[in-house]
Amino acid sequence: MSKSTLGAVSRRHFLATSAATALTAGLGLSASKALAAEPIKVAGIYTVPVEQQWVSRIHVAALTAQDRGDIAYSYSENTSNSDYSRVMREYAESGYSMIIGEIFGVEAEAREVMADYPDVAFLMGSSFKEDAAVPNLAVFDNYIQDASYLSGIVAGAMSKTGNIGMVGGFPIPEVNRLMHAFMSGAREMNPDMKFQVSFIGSWFDPPKAKETAFAMIENGADVLYAERFGVSDAAKEKGLLAIGNVIDTQSDYPDTVAASALWHFEPTLDAAIAAVKTGSFTAKDYGPYSYMAKGGCSLAPYGTFEGKIPQEALDLVAQRTQAIKDGSYAVAINDEEPKSS
Repeated sequence: MSKSTLGAVSRRHFLATSAATALTAGLGLSASKALAAEPIKVAGIYTVPVEQQWVSRIHVAALTAQDRGDIAYSYSENTSNSDYSRVMREYAESGYSMIIGEIFGVEAEAREVMADYPDVAFLMGSSFKEDAAVPNLAVFDNYIQDASYLSGIVAGAMSKTGNIGMVGGFPIPEVNRLMHAFMSGAREMNPDMKFQVSFIGSWFDPPKAKETAFAMIENGADVLYAERFGVSDAAKEKGLLAIGNVIDTQSDYPDTVAASALWHFEPTLDAAIAAVKTGSFTAKDYGPYSYMAKGGCSLAPYGTFEGKIPQEALDLVAQRTQAIKDGSYAVAINDEEPKSS
């Protein structure tokens, strides 16, 4: 692929030196140990802007790995589902050793592409498990139910009406399990907690998410679960509280966001990079690397809400955090679509 063609695929590129790029061109699953210390070429393909919260965690982890010198990273954002397979092929043809991204909307097509490039490692967000028929595909999902459960405890303690509004993108497993975990945590503080649950049918539509949140506020919600961007804006305008998801937006909403469940993609990506460098990358479910015990998620610092959260909730959060980390407490994983109650 020419440099100009690749430029059309990816708006911004973070490349290693030309020497490192030359050394790693064509480096695949059978990488030699002699080149193990050289940066490997990694491409990210995202269907939304890299600023979107879920994708931003992958992007930040890749930039961190690049800063360490482990990878040379390029990416394409806002890639439509109809173009996804084509972009995968273009990166694979350009000598990238690993391709990361999310194939939730293009599962079948993407797996066909992967089968055509057995020497390229694919680490992809997916609602499905690994498949031995596609040995170069490792799947992941943000299994941050541990942190979501803890954020629910805070929400349950802060709600005065006993009515929480929850706005999600799509009712797919990776969203459903976080919502269920959050609801479970909230019920620890109030077993009679009511939930309004709605999905906006988009991964990035802040105006629609905000509008949906406003409707929930009109229906009595005083705390909002912001699985999507736009929800915290509605809470801020109405002087209510919000709980963040995946990223920490407390600095942007200091009087609004009381807690956030954070996703740390670094353990997932670092494990995959190590496997590619040793030639041991294979079909595997990398989901567990998002668990709290693996360092894949955490509850964000309370920031401006220090001293404002009931002590009972703080004590339970501390107790459960320790138990989750030492394995004596497991947050249930429920991938079924949550309903209003």
